[in-house]
Amino acid sequence: MIEQYLALKAEAEGCLLFYRMGDFFELFFDDAKVAAGVLDIALTSRGEHAGAPIPMCGVPVHSAEGYLARLIRAGQRVAIAEQVETPEEARRRGGSKALVARAIVRFVTAGTLTEEALLDPRSANLLVALAPLRDGVGVAACDISTGRLELEECAPEALPGVLARIAASEAVAPDDWREAWDGVIARPRADFRSEDGEARLKALHGLGTLDGLGDFTRPMLAAAGGLIAYLDHVGRGALPLLLPPVARRGEARLAMDAATRASLEVTEAQGGGRAGSLLAALDRCSTGAGSRLLAEDLAAPLAERAAIEARHAAVAHCHRDPILRGDLRAVLRQCPDVARALGRIVAGRGSPRDLGQLRDGLSEARRLRAVLESSADLPPLLAEAARALGGHSALIDHLERALVPSPPTERAQGGFIAAGYDHALDVLREASGNARRAIAALEAKYREETGTPSLKIRHNKVLGYFIEVPARHADRLMAADSGFAHRQTMAGAVRFNSLGLHEEASRIAEAGGHALAAEEAHFEELIAEVATCREAIAATAGALARIDVSAALAERAAEGDWVRPEMLDAPCLEVTGGRHPVVEAALARDRSAGGERFVANDCTLGPDDRLWLIGGPNMGGKSTFLRQNALILLLAQAGAFVPAQAARIGVADRLFSRVGASDNLARGRSTFMVEMVETAAILSQATERSFVILDEVGRGTSTYDGMALAWAVVEAVHGQLRCRCLFATHYHELARLAETCEALSLHHVRAREWKGELVLLHEVAPGPADRSYGIAVARLAGLPPAVLKRAKTILDRLEKGRAETGGLAAGLGDLPLFAAAAQEEPPTADPLTAALAAIEPDQLSPREALEALYRLKALAPRG
Repeated sequence: MIEQYLALKAEAEGCLLFYRMGDFFELFFDDAKVAAGVLDIALTSRGEHAGAPIPMCGVPVHSAEGYLARLIRAGQRVAIAEQVETPEEARRRGGSKALVARAIVRFVTAGTLTEEALLDPRSANLLVALAPLRDGVGVAACDISTGRLELEECAPEALPGVLARIAASEAVAPDDWREAWDGVIARPRADFRSEDGEARLKALHGLGTLDGLGDFTRPMLAAAGGLIAYLDHVGRGALPLLLPPVARRGEARLAMDAATRASLEVTEAQGGGRAGSLLAALDRCSTGAGSRLLAEDLAAPLAERAAIEARHAAVAHCHRDPILRGDLRAVLRQCPDVARALGRIVAGRGSPRDLGQLRDGLSEARRLRAVLESSADLPPLLAEAARALGGHSALIDHLERALVPSPPTERAQGGFIAAGYDHALDVLREASGNARRAIAALEAKYREETGTPSLKIRHNKVLGYFIEVPARHADRLMAADSGFAHRQTMAGAVRFNSLGLHEEASRIAEAGGHALAAEEAHFEELIAEVATCREAIAATAGALARIDVSAALAERAAEGDWVRPEMLDAPCLEVTGGRHPVVEAALARDRSAGGERFVANDCTLGPDDRLWLIGGPNMGGKSTFLRQNALILLLAQAGAFVPAQAARIGVADRLFSRVGASDNLARGRSTFMVEMVETAAILSQATERSFVILDEVGRGTSTYDGMALAWAVVEAVHGQLRCRCLFATHYHELARLAETCEALSLHHVRAREWKGELVLLHEVAPGPADRSYGIAVARLAGLPPAVLKRAKTILDRLEKGRAETGGLAAGLGDLPLFAAAAQEEPPTADPLTAALAAIEPDQLSPREALEALYRLKALAPRG
């Protein structure tokens, strides 16, 4: 047995091996130690290997999914080794001592889950394959629980942003890719051939060409080939549901890098988890599929005005009609997760319950279509979704006739095919039922014949049907002429058999076996019928999710008094009474306990006033103001209404947020280094159509260095990038830039001191900040009075010196602007350096090298 185990372990490729033994999955050796630690189960031993005890632990087969979920969350991968023949087949093959054959039937990994118990219903579970090819990287992202497959290509430097948007559970890449990071699954480079990827997609969808699906580049096809090869490997030849691929174009989406997503807490809060994120504050979806689509919309907002306005129109239609919105949400709440049920069925892991979910989901889709069509003037997006909800009447009717109202999760025991669907099956069930009634009559007869009222006919998996009596009555049945045969003696009971019981048990087993076989055949027929309609069912599932998102966003807008933004192609951001959606929601929850109300603020950026320099005290609301405007733009481009009284927003191509930073010690970066890396990314990637928020650039280093960097960054954003930007700072000296930067205006968050206490008003007002109130904020934080008094003395001395010398910005009045300084003629190149750079050492003969050395010596300065 251990030899068989070790052979399978060699095939497992570093995965934990679940080795099926009867009703348990057993783990041995180091696998057992790892699993016992993660699962907190007992670690025992079984036999010896190489003279040492073999560590062992196990989990029951019937509850394996829960243990698998914990192992996957702990970062493990698991290979499932099942028995592929019965003990009887093994004995026929190799004699009485033959070992039952086992084989790995599936690999369970983070990106290849389909089971309901292993997945979060409100989160997508994506597997990504990366294929570096020439100057680009192909990216194939697939959620196999729903079959959605997207292909895209990006430049190598843009890959971190793409991966941050996808947030994949698992990544695979060629084994020779040097840029792979820890945790990436290395697969053979041969799997990532673009020709094979194209051929696999054609074969998968029965196509002669992919032209009708989209324009796919070679890197895209290479990534698709690697992804399908990996799925084929982990499924041991059984591919999951894969819908026709969709080509994603980067310019059609609002680009955001990983730092921006983390800073704005779009789908995950900085502390980890969904709570506290924009998604949590926005999600009012009635279905898990709707929540998954909403998360995708927020992670990849649109960058084309027509598409954005189509989403807005769908939300507005639901917003205007509360009765329609309520009816839609009522139907959606009854709708199962059609997409994931379909995914399990096509992957070969479906159950009768999944078929029931498809039946009920498609039936609810039909109801939803009737609700939508009763509404006049449907916008194009909702009208298109309504059309996708129909076309399944024959399948629904078939499933309704074939299945019981609540099908079971397991099909081994039968009972899921409805009565009246198959007359032959009904006859078998009736025969089985009659036989059971006959057994009950037989039990009554034996009680009377033996005079034993406590006699019972029981059943278990080992003995089948048997007669059981208490031990004190066993002698009556032990008599030679009693007609009973002794089978087993227990502590307080004795078990027997009889010819009459054997005959009835045989009839039950025969009828039951035929009934189970008939139900299994019907199950396979229903599965095949669903599989042929998979693309149409998937389209219906997508339409259900889009309707759910539209109705949920309308519900959130009505709940929070949000408005539809007006989208423009001009570079503007005009928000009246804007609010931070997450902070406002948190304050609303606290208001019952005496919390404060959120203070709304305006923001008006345009071509002639595109950069706001914002000062004011800590805790005054600068960072909140910056983030709320970034989130308002993001929400608008995702297709949602926005928390404001009115909004006119120019579509942006990129969104950058450098607000707050922390150490990245794992990569050897200090807080200041992280800040500079993020700022450098903005300066190199932002365009005139971008929107940028920058908070306290330069604060992590010395005062002079920090202010110099902040000054230069403001000039670069204003003069070179020329994009919309909100820039918060404590360097009051930067206010002098308003004299030379025509599109820069000064603003501050208002605060007042009242009877020695700082009052933060959280209002953004025009004009420069007069002071930072740092000591007043420190008093609010609880610093000791002696420290505050000393700080005040030092501050007075410093401010007096600043008044006498002109302060930090002294001498900067005549400094040329960034653009002018950048155009200064670069210094003349050093001839010695140029000559040295021109030498190719590997191409020189010894004589040529000596001559080159003499030339360099002649160029060297003398003295």
